[in-house]
Amino acid sequence: MNASSKGHTAVTAALFGLILSFIPQLAFAADNVKFLDLTAHWVGYTAIALFVFAYALVVVEEEIHMRKSKPVMVAAGIIWALIAFVYAQQPDSEYHHTAEIMIRHNLLEYAELFLFLLAAMTYIATMGERGVFDALRSWLINKGFSLRTIFWLTGLLAFFISPVADNLTTALLMATVVMAVGGSNIKFVSLACINIVVAANAGGAFSPFGDITTLMVWQKGVVDFHEFFALFIPSVVNWFVPAFIMSLAMKNATPEANQDKAELKQGAFVVIGLFLLTIAMAVCAHNFLHLPPVVGMMTGLGFLKIYGYVLKLRESRILMKLEQVGSDRKPFNIFQQIERAEWDTLMFFYGIILCVGGLGTIGYLALGSELMYGDLGPTTANILIGIISAVVDNIPVMFAVLSMMPDMSHGQWLLVTLTAGVGGSLLSIGSAAGVAVMGQARGIYTFFTHLKWAWAIALGYAASIWVHLWLNASLFEQVVH
Repeated sequence: MNASSKGHTAVTAALFGLILSFIPQLAFAADNVKFLDLTAHWVGYTAIALFVFAYALVVVEEEIHMRKSKPVMVAAGIIWALIAFVYAQQPDSEYHHTAEIMIRHNLLEYAELFLFLLAAMTYIATMGERGVFDALRSWLINKGFSLRTIFWLTGLLAFFISPVADNLTTALLMATVVMAVGGSNIKFVSLACINIVVAANAGGAFSPFGDITTLMVWQKGVVDFHEFFALFIPSVVNWFVPAFIMSLAMKNATPEANQDKAELKQGAFVVIGLFLLTIAMAVCAHNFLHLPPVVGMMTGLGFLKIYGYVLKLRESRILMKLEQVGSDRKPFNIFQQIERAEWDTLMFFYGIILCVGGLGTIGYLALGSELMYGDLGPTTANILIGIISAVVDNIPVMFAVLSMMPDMSHGQWLLVTLTAGVGGSLLSIGSAAGVAVMGQARGIYTFFTHLKWAWAIALGYAASIWVHLWLNASLFEQVVH
């Protein structure tokens, strides 16, 4: 190590020490935060207008071709600047650090979510690079299944893959299969795409790893890992009811043979094993060591990076031999997989969490909690949360609920987890899976194609809620404090 490197290391260490020295003070200060009610203040109205405008730009992302992270990040910065300005003007000095303390609190929540998702996304990207998803797609296409069998198989696989991988990746993978098999059969492709979106969202609702909303609920500590599985049967019902209805409208036929081939690259099964180990470590870190789940995920990412180094050395030796006959291949590079993470989505979460956190500091979330959970009651409010998530992304909706922290039973927390997860299936724009598949099957799976079957999906939504209320009735007596 040269002198310059040593100097940089020393400076970095000093900065980390300085940052860490402030943490106990901030933690102590957080217990004595004083708030102002800004819900009727010009800052409150401005913040609401900024958030609505920014989110409107997110909704029309496909039309204006501006990434969704950009408007919400700008809105978040302006909202917090306005909040800090008002608090800084107060004569009582106890108000001066409120904005700083609260934004650090929101940043900590985002940091945990960001690192957790970065690890998961890197694993998914690596499995894609090793050919895991291509091999699964090839197997399904070449088996010679009938269209109705493909309809049920892709739905079933979407349901069971999304609890481990995210519902967006799962939906895109299965949509690729039905488009390859269905070809020019537009009716089959459209029905199968609707089925996949509903199945992916339903499958993600009973696992902390299946959807961002379930992950947030788990990391917040209001529902333990094993308690999510109480939603398994309601989730099955949510998917099965519309799937059965749509299958009746489908003609059974055998698609043309396809010679699609895909091979797994070296180390594919090791990566899958490491991913399962990483999930186990995240669960154990939370349940047994009482550490944030992100610690297990980042440790698992470290294992993947070490194995990536082994793959890089192994492939470099092979390529050195191949260079004698000419080769354009490059050895495996784990940092290329990190680059393939959905950075726009990760930045979008930053903007959303800080925007909603700012509205909470202003006082709007407390007001909303009183109106919804106080006046309507938790069951009605949680059912409405699911319907709202069909129009507004379920991430800000769930973050708002978690920020409100209404006094609810385990059964009610599971109900809002279920409705926020599957409510997005009511409309094609209600979930990331639906929006992504619309882009992939452009002109075949559309907003109005999905809307035509919204009544069947709504039946599944209602049936899943009824099953949860009946099957998990005992959980509604256990209050979360």
